[in-house]
Amino acid sequence: MVAVAENRLEAIRAAFPKEGLFAEKDWLLSPDAFPIDKKFLAELEQLGHRLFVFQRACNQLYHLSIRGKQPEWVARYLDAGKPQELIEFSRRKEIRDDLPRVIRPDLILADEGYIIAEVDSVPGGIGLTAWLNQTYSTFDKEIIGGAEGMLDGFESVLPNGGDIVISHEAATYRPEMEWLAARLGRKILDAGDSMLDEKLHPSSENPASSIQYPASSATWRVVPAENYEPRDARAVYRFFELFDLPNVPQIDNALRANAEGRITITPPIKPYLEEKMWFALFWLKPLHEFWRRELGDKYFIKLQEVIPYSWLLDPTPLPQHAVIPRLEIHDWHEAAKFSQKDRELLLKVSGFSPLGWGSRGIALGSDLAHAEWERRIEHALATFESSPTIMQRFHKGRLFEHQYWDQDASEFKTMKGRVRLCPYYFVEGDRVKLRGALATIAPADKKFLHGMRDAILVPSRAQ
Repeated sequence: MVAVAENRLEAIRAAFPKEGLFAEKDWLLSPDAFPIDKKFLAELEQLGHRLFVFQRACNQLYHLSIRGKQPEWVARYLDAGKPQELIEFSRRKEIRDDLPRVIRPDLILADEGYIIAEVDSVPGGIGLTAWLNQTYSTFDKEIIGGAEGMLDGFESVLPNGGDIVISHEAATYRPEMEWLAARLGRKILDAGDSMLDEKLHPSSENPASSIQYPASSATWRVVPAENYEPRDARAVYRFFELFDLPNVPQIDNALRANAEGRITITPPIKPYLEEKMWFALFWLKPLHEFWRRELGDKYFIKLQEVIPYSWLLDPTPLPQHAVIPRLEIHDWHEAAKFSQKDRELLLKVSGFSPLGWGSRGIALGSDLAHAEWERRIEHALATFESSPTIMQRFHKGRLFEHQYWDQDASEFKTMKGRVRLCPYYFVEGDRVKLRGALATIAPADKKFLHGMRDAILVPSRAQ
């Protein structure tokens, strides 16, 4: 078994792009994909469509709110802290029904199943997961999505080629997207070579006259957002957060071209869809009937099982007879007095902020000194109108064991760690397809399961 593991490790190292996949980041290598049993895999395959329907309902709720057909405070919450011109652009009728084409939830695998920590509409890891799937598929035929799944999924987002526009803020992910763009171009050439060979040596099942050649004009390129100039009829994949727009001075040209229908941009320029507060809105009692109607009873109940209970830290005073549900407090200042035992709660900057991605805007109450917890609550209340914060129940991941290569000891070891699973779903026509699942296995003492040097990153396999 050691020899098998060593051969796999050698194959992984040999396949590594010389330019790397993440700028100035690395991770622990493992010869084994993360195993997922068939029952859980079936659940994952269904989750993608549920989340698509949820995002579609979020989009609908926002527009109903601004038209006065749902509570006006929904749009007010979602627009908090955004520039007025960005709000107006997001409401344009030309992009009204546009939704993200890539959906990536962050799943925490817990004792009771799994919990969706959040849903990322501008996710990193697409190129990395494509490379992992392709590499591990050379020695494991059960990789979820297979060798080409992630490539096929991203190609469906930009079927005729396009520009992957990355800002300086997101530069960490440039190498993986450059690998992805180059691999998509190679895939088209390989398909063309294969078809040419078939044309020259046709089979009876596939006569030469029936062969359709791929469009030679399909090209994908990675370009910096800061000086990007759009080209008519060119699709754009936006790989930067919308809070970063002030640092992208030429973006007005792309927005104008998008509004005039000369180019498409995905994910769409809709800051309200990128808020973490949707989980808090999902649990608000006044909106239950909306969610039940738009999602259907089955999806509504299923999502209640996996969306953690969340609250908006809105400082608006409550009537004297009211309490904040499940916390049974009348005022958020009372939460600042919670004991450490009662502080198994996360504080998260909701979205439109440099702190809104990665783990930079997250704090776990039970890890903080009481004075720091109190300070953060007070800060969240004071800045709610410009940068809303949510509070969320913390769900601790269960422990798994996974083999990895210890570079310092030059031997294989077993880590006991907690898993963040990131399935990648692509909206392809009228279907939502699971194309791969990246597992981050972090040491047991880590509370926030994001990519880090001492974590294992591997694709997932059907077991």
